[in-house]
Amino acid sequence: MTVQISPSILNSDFSRLADEVSSISRAADWVHVDVMDNHFVPNLTLGLPVVEALLKASDLPLDCHLMIEDPDRWAPAYAEAGAGSVTFHVEAAAAPIRLARTLRAAGARAGMALRPATPIEPYEDLLPELDMVLIMSVEPGFGGQRFLESVLPKVRRARQAIERHGGEIWLQMDGGVSAETIERCAEAGADVFVAGSAVYAADDRDKAVRELRALAERAAGNAPWNDAHRS
Repeated sequence: MTVQISPSILNSDFSRLADEVSSISRAADWVHVDVMDNHFVPNLTLGLPVVEALLKASDLPLDCHLMIEDPDRWAPAYAEAGAGSVTFHVEAAAAPIRLARTLRAAGARAGMALRPATPIEPYEDLLPELDMVLIMSVEPGFGGQRFLESVLPKVRRARQAIERHGGEIWLQMDGGVSAETIERCAEAGADVFVAGSAVYAADDRDKAVRELRALAERAAGNAPWNDAHRS
């Protein structure tokens, strides 16, 4: 299983986004873009015009996490613009299977996000339609929140569900991911990690990304769920 790090620009300086993205370009796998509409969550951040500008300014693929109402209507435009991955919240989607297929048809990886209290089990049958499951380890809406340990059992159940279904479905953790928490996330089964302040508060951001990757790779390599992949 390949560990990937997707730093969140929610914790960056919005007045100089191109430079902020460039500061992670040597070590990161993705640029995580948190799109919030002040309806699904109580915060307003970036939208499609900024995503379109970032696509021109960065060679890193964009990992767009849409914390918005009515993603069925708005999410396809992010895929059509060129985002590499577009994740919608299943709590907000009216027709998640149709939406996932639309995103894939537009050339993006289709992701489904779950708030901390949303269980994975009712949505297991959707897995064949998805490329990624995102589990929130904080309540969506703001960066810098404290990691919720209570989500780790859900991560394990999500990993088990993914293993049952097979395929290349990534399991992403978002919220409070840091050097203190990333190993527990990897041990539970996550393989893609969103890190905001853990990267953007560091003096050397590329070094911070490399250190997070090393911690996750070590933990994932020793995790029980990875036994089948090692054999």
